[in-house]
Amino acid sequence: MNDLEVRLGRIVRANPDLMHVMTTVRGLGLNDWRVFSGAVYQAVWNDVTGRPAGYGIKDYDLGYFDPDTSWDAEDVVIKQVAAAFEPPFRDIVEVRNQARVHIWFPDRFGEPYDALPDTDTALSRFVAPAFSVGVRLEADDTISVAAPFGLEDMFDMVLRPNPNRPLAKGWDKVVASAQARWPELKVVP
Repeated sequence: MNDLEVRLGRIVRANPDLMHVMTTVRGLGLNDWRVFSGAVYQAVWNDVTGRPAGYGIKDYDLGYFDPDTSWDAEDVVIKQVAAAFEPPFRDIVEVRNQARVHIWFPDRFGEPYDALPDTDTALSRFVAPAFSVGVRLEADDTISVAAPFGLEDMFDMVLRPNPNRPLAKGWDKVVASAQARWPELKVVP
């Protein structure tokens, strides 16, 4: 584990809401799960800028992997996760089977999306390296980190497009939304 992974682990552990989500989800026994996106990178940005732990966090994105790509199977998991939480978490933990993303992504975002082999591969397709970080609370209480582009952009508060995909539709909106909450962000074209 490198220094930034250790630092990320400390930030995650110091965030009671994020730890509540991960502890609860760990108890559900979902396959190949990660909490990722804003719940992770925004927690880091808040730490780096001295903001409160929950500032700017709108939801907790939870990915898992089930080869059953039926909507019915995913709906069972969505309901299982919702039942494990009290409000407000029940309404802000957003669950998606990563094995199904290729089914709905093109219609929702207007871009092609190849089927994924696992949850961690999804991170390599996120719109920015700073967003491409996932964490999981393991059975032994360690926090595992998946970050295909590393953690530097996230900790340096750098937003740059993912170099392995076309510029995401809505990139300017994503950047504007993030900069409105964290004006310290550095945007690299």
